[in-house]
Amino acid sequence: MAVPSPQISRSLSDVAIDFAPGVALSAAVAVAASLAAPTVAQAVPIPAMVLALVIGIALNPLASRPEMQPGMAFCVRTLLRWAVALLGLRVALSDIAALGIATGLLVVLAMIVTLWAGFFFAKVSGRPPGFGALVGSATAVCGASAALATSTVLPDYPGKQADLVFVVVAVNALATLAMVIFPPLCLLLGFDAQSTGVMLGGTIHDVAQVVGAGYAVSEPVGNTAVIVKLFRVLLLLPVVLGIGWYFTRQGVQHGEARVPVPVFAIVFLALCLINSALPLLPAAAPVAAPLKAMLIELSGWGLLIAIGALGLGTSVATVMALGWRHVATVLATTTVIFALVTGGLLVGRFF
Repeated sequence: MAVPSPQISRSLSDVAIDFAPGVALSAAVAVAASLAAPTVAQAVPIPAMVLALVIGIALNPLASRPEMQPGMAFCVRTLLRWAVALLGLRVALSDIAALGIATGLLVVLAMIVTLWAGFFFAKVSGRPPGFGALVGSATAVCGASAALATSTVLPDYPGKQADLVFVVVAVNALATLAMVIFPPLCLLLGFDAQSTGVMLGGTIHDVAQVVGAGYAVSEPVGNTAVIVKLFRVLLLLPVVLGIGWYFTRQGVQHGEARVPVPVFAIVFLALCLINSALPLLPAAAPVAAPLKAMLIELSGWGLLIAIGALGLGTSVATVMALGWRHVATVLATTTVIFALVTGGLLVGRFF
């Protein structure tokens, strides 16, 4: 057996030390939210995920210290994605099929129109087409990840880097706000569990906030929201390639596309298949059931820690300082996808 070299061991130790402060603070927020949730629920029905977000935002000044950043980034990116992947054990293929073709068509249509709206509103506000592409893809697909992937196929225009940073901050802030506002709005609109899940998964920008909003309502709503959101994530590749093709047709040169493969979404689907097959294998139940329960529990804690880290990284002051033209463009595209998905669900009641 090969023995790891001391250099590799030291390197892994250094990484663990770098991550420890941010992960520990995020975990502390998750534990505090979990412990406080039953008491708070006696007065106001606020779920643990929303509490974790609020506690995290309150502790943002502490979390802004440099030593906290690596661990918090790990929680919001890596930990979140694998916690979402494990949610596949809560979903069966029948749940996906129950959404129907109409839901898929509604989501795709909303994404296409939102992407176009990014270009349109950028032009109206006097911003370059590249900014419109960043805003449109981030709103239509999956927030910051889509913006980062899109930036690789855009021409190098003046202010590109600043625009990218803005879009990452803005979509995260709006998604966090939507995480709190959209669930009660669905209740006011009279949506059932499936429609609520479709609305949350089809309109909220980032995966983390979709998870937080969905499971804050109920497990069926959370499952539906995650399925719809991951459908949008899986469309990242054709969206980014389409944007690159558009700028190539315009006669401009751009960077080589580097689109991240959504491995966590693929694992989610694989676990859906396994979960669907388990009832057909009764002999595996004694081993599979406890393992499944343990992984679902780990997934729940992973999501809660990630939401805590998301709150820790949200600076209200930074959001308030953003330029109005930039803010207006992102608000406009967010309104477009919200109106299309919500309007489609309302119209669907009559058919």
